[in-house]
Amino acid sequence: MNRILQIETETRPSKTDRVAGNTNSLLSLIEWLSGDECHALDEPGLISTLGRRLLALGLPIDRMTLHLMTLHPELIGRTLAWAPGDPVEIHDREHSARQTFASSPLRKVMDSREPLVVGLGDSMHGRWQDIDIFAGRGLVQLMIAPLCNADGPVSAAAFGTRRPGGFTPAEIQALERILPALRNTCELRVMRQVELSLLDTYIGPLTAQRILAGRVRQGEIESIEAALLLCDLRGFTEISNRLPSNSVLELLNAYFDKVIPAITREGGEVLKFMGDAVLAFFPGYDPARSSASALIAAKDILREIDKFGFGDIALNVGIALHHGEVSYGNIGSGRRLDFTLIGPDVNLVSRIQTACGDLRVPLLMSDAFRCEAQAEAVSVGWHALKGFSEKVELFRLPEWYPGRAEGEYKLYK
Repeated sequence: MNRILQIETETRPSKTDRVAGNTNSLLSLIEWLSGDECHALDEPGLISTLGRRLLALGLPIDRMTLHLMTLHPELIGRTLAWAPGDPVEIHDREHSARQTFASSPLRKVMDSREPLVVGLGDSMHGRWQDIDIFAGRGLVQLMIAPLCNADGPVSAAAFGTRRPGGFTPAEIQALERILPALRNTCELRVMRQVELSLLDTYIGPLTAQRILAGRVRQGEIESIEAALLLCDLRGFTEISNRLPSNSVLELLNAYFDKVIPAITREGGEVLKFMGDAVLAFFPGYDPARSSASALIAAKDILREIDKFGFGDIALNVGIALHHGEVSYGNIGSGRRLDFTLIGPDVNLVSRIQTACGDLRVPLLMSDAFRCEAQAEAVSVGWHALKGFSEKVELFRLPEWYPGRAEGEYKLYK
């Protein structure tokens, strides 16, 4: 660990420096940070136990924070804050928080990868007016240290005291000595969180759980019952030919921001993005419940799309719903695999979605889905679907018009 290069406030030795003669206890703390007991703790358990042990060493810690940076599409990282006698605070920081931290000593430490001792006199308060976790606690000094991961973003730890004169040199040295072990245990948690968040982001939480459980070999497939939802943006080819690429991407993201939350709110998982289409499934041991959830999600999507436009473009979708048995697992070759759904029922929901455009109806469902969801629906007849030898009866919801031209159908008022 680098020695502290910058001291912005004078440190004064105390008359009785307990830490200086407490080497064995300090080594015990370092060993604990590297051991199984610490490894088993969650993040709040880590910071609260560490805080209590530092107090037991005689360190005058009145506020301690861990700033764990991560890779996440919505969050820059997580801040955990502890104070004696208080519950642990957890602050998930969105990417917009970068501006808040841009001029703070925290940012300075992370960028320079050098520790810093900061005095918090009246002249310093301006630096901290937006850093909520340090405000209003009467702190006079902070010791901030980088927690440099082997790869990826730099995290940080901060130790604050209210004691007049701040930390002694021996106390700062003691904090420095625990930092390598603290860095390692924090890095392990950051890596674990990055692993989970990236898998959740790119393949969904249910699929991520299966992969982390060891289902990573080609051909490892299980049969599950699920409600299937396939949502397609109508007329996307024409739209994408009219707009520049950046506008197309903006439109797609705005469209998916309406579709995806409706699915995940009801317990569904998005398995695939196929251009402008979304394939989602709603697994569960109760077919009626999973189908009812898929129907709620589909209705929510239609309501959101009905009131949403992109400039002068009115967006319309085609949604297919079906319930059946699918094969869920790994397909691919060698070290390049995909976790997906396959089977006749997946093919059927795709053909039903195509029929939405042919019949100019925004939502169609199979009879199997209608029965499981106990949906109030109107038959639109038996239809020949490509790849299926027998005709399939399809149903629409009663509250949507069946006969408007494609690009014109809207929620039935």
